[in-house]
Amino acid sequence: MEAGAGSSSAKLVAACVIGGIVLGASVVALHLAGPVAIPALPPVDALRRRFRRGRRRPVRVYMDGCFDMMHYGHCNALRQAHALGDELIVGVVSDDEITANKGPPVTPLHERLIMVRAVKWVHDVIPDAPYAITEDFMNKLFNEYNIDYIIHGDDPCLLPDGTDAYALAKKAGRYKQIKRTEGVSTTDIVGRMLLCVRERSASDSHNHSSLQRQFSHGHSQKIDDSGSGSGTRISHFLPTSRRIVQFSNSRGPGPDSRIVYIDGAFDLFHAGHVEILRLARELGDFLLVGIHTDQTISSTRGPHRPIMNLHERSLSVLACRYVDEVIIGAPWDVSKDMITTFNISLVVHGTIAENMDFMKDDLNPYAVPRAMGIYRRLESPLDITTSTIIRRIVANHEAYQKRNEKKEASEKKYYDSKSFVNGE
Repeated sequence: MEAGAGSSSAKLVAACVIGGIVLGASVVALHLAGPVAIPALPPVDALRRRFRRGRRRPVRVYMDGCFDMMHYGHCNALRQAHALGDELIVGVVSDDEITANKGPPVTPLHERLIMVRAVKWVHDVIPDAPYAITEDFMNKLFNEYNIDYIIHGDDPCLLPDGTDAYALAKKAGRYKQIKRTEGVSTTDIVGRMLLCVRERSASDSHNHSSLQRQFSHGHSQKIDDSGSGSGTRISHFLPTSRRIVQFSNSRGPGPDSRIVYIDGAFDLFHAGHVEILRLARELGDFLLVGIHTDQTISSTRGPHRPIMNLHERSLSVLACRYVDEVIIGAPWDVSKDMITTFNISLVVHGTIAENMDFMKDDLNPYAVPRAMGIYRRLESPLDITTSTIIRRIVANHEAYQKRNEKKEASEKKYYDSKSFVNGE
């Protein structure tokens, strides 16, 4: 027993001696070889993403809608839907389906597709989606598009017969709900314009030649919380710093970035705006967008403008995937100091705008960048302005009036009975 123990001790000592010699030799070899680069470990977040990719496929969520006269409320809904998965697929309802279920759309399908595809949280788009989730379409979403969940807001979406448009998705256990964005809806925006149409004077009631006369008759600034007042800028939007942060890209330009600047009202943000922003972004590495104040727009385009206030317009522009940053309340004139402050390389403006008369004035807002040789006019891809949208409402205001009266009743019922929903 003692002899065996002595033998084991001797073997342990010998092993330690040999190990020490090997370790010492390794240290000497490393010292003679010089410093050795040790690869850095990837960040914890990167490791987690690799683990998730190896563990499962991306979670794909689906959200549909009309997205008529698309606004920041639509964009916020898409942002929330995207947060519930990895890839957001959006169904855009056809013109015929909208007409059958709600009344005529203000913006046709091809314009609505441009708007939805430009939202930075959208991964892919399904055109001509049905208004109601049928069993066949739901199976197509699950089997062909690999959709995991169907998303909608907490406000009810009822078909003309009173049934829930998402009943099948809820029954299948593949439905998730997000919080509706407070203070805005297409009904509300159309209502702001219809207020002006209703208040036209008798002398203008049969004359559609002057949009200015028709529309500016409702320029009263009176605020009525019931939504039935006479102001054109009735808005129940409550802006918060958190919402601005949620929509922002949270990144600035690099030290050598080519910064392109474009400014405007961007009122009733539409497909024409999106397309000119896309072209502007292609000219540089970083697109900075200046959004003029309500007062500036009123002074240049009449007291009936803007329809959307400064913060509403800012959020719509921030949601666009081509935009990197905005100046909320940009000055009318592009000054040398402003160009230097933001390190602007190029100032651009489209060929289609509400009023191009300023180009002839001595007080041209782009005089400085023109003198510096950094101003460029871009050929606008679409002949659409804010006035185009307003003309559509004015020309068919009776149909939109009926549509709004019906929708306003359901929205009032929603607001009267709603409870707090946790969400962002």
